[in-house]
Amino acid sequence: MFSKQQTIPLFQIDAFTNQSFKGNPAAVCILEEELDDDVLQKIAAEMNLSETAFVRVQDMSTINKESTFALRWFTPLVEVNLCGHATLATASVLFNKFGIESEEIFFETLSGRLSARKTDEGIALNFPRNSPQQLHASEELLGALGITNYTCAAYAEKVSDFLIEVDNEVEVKYLKPDFEKLKNLALDIDIRGIIITARGIKETDFVSRFFAPWVGINEDPVTGSAHTILAPYWSAKLHKNTMKAQQISARGGEITVRLLDDERVEIIGKTKMVVEGKLLL
Repeated sequence: MFSKQQTIPLFQIDAFTNQSFKGNPAAVCILEEELDDDVLQKIAAEMNLSETAFVRVQDMSTINKESTFALRWFTPLVEVNLCGHATLATASVLFNKFGIESEEIFFETLSGRLSARKTDEGIALNFPRNSPQQLHASEELLGALGITNYTCAAYAEKVSDFLIEVDNEVEVKYLKPDFEKLKNLALDIDIRGIIITARGIKETDFVSRFFAPWVGINEDPVTGSAHTILAPYWSAKLHKNTMKAQQISARGGEITVRLLDDERVEIIGKTKMVVEGKLLL
């Protein structure tokens, strides 16, 4: 595991917001040496946030010259293939704390190569698009979610997320799923999480919430990866390539999404650092 005490730079970032205690908090650990997977999992459990990001750097003394990093994400229970808010948090730490000189940085991940670049709107993440395919929602699933009627349901197989559109924003906001029932459902498909979404009101194109009790997160405050599904879904309905979105959890967050030409999507957001310290192993 580890033979002597190690000191790891540790940060906590509120992502998809410019206010403290809003958006989605993620821990970011900067690693110069590889750690065993069980240690990474224990750190994520200790942080007890929806995701902890582990970014591997070549040399801390010249980190500002680097532009490509290995990146992994862990919930308190499992490693995940894709996480938007923890990637945004990581990019924010690298740009703003370590002064990365490149305007764009790249991450090697389980979902392939991702990138993050500085823009006037915030940090823009370049992620693979995950267009969902329509799929029937079972009565058992709807009952556990507390939904009586829905407009459309779809499934994004690559990330194992199930999307359900309901009639209006108010229904999304006040939804109260039964998480124990959800976890105990016998499902025909693998589900990482469920996105509940509706058209937005006023200046917001669409709203959403994200529930993932199967990976130890009853509700994720703001879910960047879910917007790789929401962006193509709502683009087809609204006939827009750039859209303003809100995730209307208790903490709430704001995201701009933009469809790109190469089956990719930009997810743009702001961040706020709330903790800076050291993890002692």
